[in-house]
Amino acid sequence: MLLRALKPRGPRRAAATVELAILAPILAFVIAAGADYSRVFFQAQVVANCARNGALYGCADPTHAADTSGISAAALSDAGDLSPAPTISSTTGSDADGNYVEVTATYTFHTVLNYPGIPTATTVTQTVRMRVSPVIPDFN
Repeated sequence: MLLRALKPRGPRRAAATVELAILAPILAFVIAAGADYSRVFFQAQVVANCARNGALYGCADPTHAADTSGISAAALSDAGDLSPAPTISSTTGSDADGNYVEVTATYTFHTVLNYPGIPTATTVTQTVRMRVSPVIPDFN
């Protein structure tokens, strides 16, 4: 049995160029989708911070808890460059443990590109509930 030596093939000219031409649209799609995915997480963090700041303002005392415009202003102070600004709503209530203030921040996120099968708008909502501090009497 004789073994024949394999002839070395010539260089594969332009193979890398063809591979890049095939993969470039896929790579561009993955990069664009990753950028949109990171934007929705960033904006969800901003909305969570808005709701928390509004609740922190409202939990100071019963007067602040009833000040819906102050709660909204405190919440929107952390909205940064979100355009349009998130919608802020607040409610007060009481349960067995005492009084509370509940602040809800809502924002509609829009993707940069339209992806097949994925909605272009997503609502990001965060609700924070905090106990309202009781009024401490001043005996001076």
